[in-house]
Amino acid sequence: MHIVSFFLALLAIIHGIQAVNYTVTNTALTTSGGVRFRDQIGDQYAKQTLDSATRFIWKVFQQNNPTNRKNVQKVSLFIDDMDGVAFTSGNEIHVSARYVNGYSGDVRKEIIGVLYHEMTHVWQWNGNGQGNGGLIEGIADYVRLKANYAPSHWVKAGQGDKWDHGYDVTARFLDYCDSLKNGFVAKLNKLMRSGYSDQLFVQLLGKTVDQLWKEYKAKYGNIA
Repeated sequence: MHIVSFFLALLAIIHGIQAVNYTVTNTALTTSGGVRFRDQIGDQYAKQTLDSATRFIWKVFQQNNPTNRKNVQKVSLFIDDMDGVAFTSGNEIHVSARYVNGYSGDVRKEIIGVLYHEMTHVWQWNGNGQGNGGLIEGIADYVRLKANYAPSHWVKAGQGDKWDHGYDVTARFLDYCDSLKNGFVAKLNKLMRSGYSDQLFVQLLGKTVDQLWKEYKAKYGNIA
């Protein structure tokens, strides 16, 4: 048995597998949102989603080697009786039971999308504290977009008034940038491990981010 365990561990090292432990704590079971989460999503499915999201993010960020990733060994998900949608602090993700309760569509699909967004915050580099907040949120929504969990209420390609508006606006813009250079978002995230400035767009695409935004808007007819 010990020999088998040894070889499994060896295989994990060879294939660059990073074991991450996931926990789910529903602190809102006395609320209708907490009960809806339990009945329509459930702890086990949530854990599977967190794991799937992690592996998808590593793929999007082209982080096949664990040395290129953050050293995260545990991610804790909490379902809380709070306002808003969700937030991430370090390796803790908090989802609003009130949001779960009030969502009128396919709540399971929506929460999966939310978890992909929040899990991106766990793994992405933030420019060593210098990152543009809108860009950081945009990268998280870009991952959600590429995972095909973008909700229907998101802006369409070309919409928005500034590139770093964040969330769906910036996600659509990053998707455009990635179409200009495959793997752009992965390369951008990698560079943001040590710092950030808008010059990274010039470094990767040869144009300023403002010029790229103008060309992006022009492509889609300058949709407001």
